[in-house]
Formats: sequence, structure tokens, C-alpha cells
Amino acid sequence: MKLTETKFEALVLHGLFTACIVVCGMILTAMVTTKPTPVQWMSGGRVSTLLASAPSSCALPNVGNIVCIRAKG
Repeated sequence: MKLTETKFEALVLHGLFTACIVVCGMILTAMVTTKPTPVQWMSGGRVSTLLASAPSSCALPNVGNIVCIRAKG
């Protein structure tokens, strides 16, 4: 059996296709089986507790139309 240029190209393309399918399968498997840990944003506190720890003065420089939101306490 003589390996012609056409058969060589077909063999290379089949190998490339197989490698791509294997890599895509591995990525899909990793995405499906990964169990992410839940993120805890606050430690059971309320938003008012978070706002109470915010600075009372605006940290931004007074430049035109900047609005600083301040919590009334």
C-alpha cells in the first residue's frame, strides 16, 4: 500500500479531529463534574451593619457632579 499525499492528508486530518474531540470531551467533563464552593458575601449581618462600617465622609474629591451616598444613622 503506497501512502499518497491525499491519504497522508486524510490521516493527519482524522488524527487532528480525534485529538480535538478528546480535548473537548475532557473540558466538558471538567466543567460538568466541578463542584464550586459557595461564596459567603456577608457573615450573616444586615446591610445596615455594612453601611455602619462605611466612612461618614465622601472619599471622592469634589469634582463637578459626583454624588456620594451617605447612610443616615
